[in-house]
Amino acid sequence: MSRQSNRTTDSKKMNAELFTLTYGALVTQLCKDYENDEEVNKQLDKMGYNIGVRLIEDFLARSSVGRCQDFRETADVIAKVAFKMYLGITPSVTNWSPAGDEFSLILESNPLVDFVELPDNHSSLVYSNLLCGVLRGALEMVQMAVEVKFSQDTLRGDNVTEIRMKFIKRMEENLPAGDEVHSRICVPC
Repeated sequence: MSRQSNRTTDSKKMNAELFTLTYGALVTQLCKDYENDEEVNKQLDKMGYNIGVRLIEDFLARSSVGRCQDFRETADVIAKVAFKMYLGITPSVTNWSPAGDEFSLILESNPLVDFVELPDNHSSLVYSNLLCGVLRGALEMVQMAVEVKFSQDTLRGDNVTEIRMKFIKRMEENLPAGDEVHSRICVPC
C-alpha cells in the first residue's frame, strides 16, 4: 500500500519537474526568437492569456466553485483553489487596497522557477509572465477585466514572488441563454 503511495508522490514530483523544465525550454526558445526581453514578456503574457481563456472551463468543471459574491472571494478562490489545483501551491492574499479593488498574491515558492537563474543580459525578463496572462484570460472569460503584473520576483533577488491584481471593470456582454461558463461567474456584484 505504501509503495503505491510513494509511486503517486514520485509521479507528481516527476510531472512537476517535467513541466518546469519544459516551461524553461519554452522561455529559452522565446529569448532566442525575439530580440528583447519586453517582446518575450509580451509573448509569455499572450500565451498565458490563451491558456487562461481555455483553462477556465476546466477549472469550473473540476472545482465545486459557485458564484463569488465579491472581489475578495474571487481572490480567495484564485489562491486557495486554482493555484492549488494547477500548480500545487497556495499563495497568500494580502495588501488589499483601501477601495478593495486591488490585492497581491504572495507566492512563497514558484514552481516555474525551480532550476532557473536569469542571465545578466535578461534583467528585464519577467520569466513567469505566463501566469499573469493565464489569470487575465481566465477572469476575462467570466466577465472580469483585471490588470495583472509581477511586482516582486525571487529571480530578481526578492524574498517572495508577488503578483499584483487590480480589478478594472465588470465586462457586460450579450451572452447566450444557458451559457455554462458564464452562469457560474466569480465576479463582484
